[in-house]
Amino acid sequence: MADPVQNAAIQGLAGARPAPPPRPQGPVNAPPQGADFQSILIDSLNKVDSLQQQADEGVQKLVTGQTDNVAEVLAAVNKAGVAFDLLMEVRNKLSDAYEEIKQMRV
Repeated sequence: MADPVQNAAIQGLAGARPAPPPRPQGPVNAPPQGADFQSILIDSLNKVDSLQQQADEGVQKLVTGQTDNVAEVLAAVNKAGVAFDLLMEVRNKLSDAYEEIKQMRV
């Protein structure tokens, strides 16, 4: 035989509705929080430039005999190379996206 308490609980759940999604706070057209694309791009360019300069300084110190830590210089050069390769890939993707947008028909 069915349990009347269990039946009442099931019937109570049948009429329950899910809670509505939370409404965003603030104005609808508010800009998103965080940095914009331009500042992120400029920061990335500056970081790559800094890594390149550090690698160049390391190579200069190694050549002039101011340091004998070849592993550290090699790591700095590799790090700068990877950062530059990533920057070139981002540039290529942006260029491809621009070309694709340019070819869209309105």
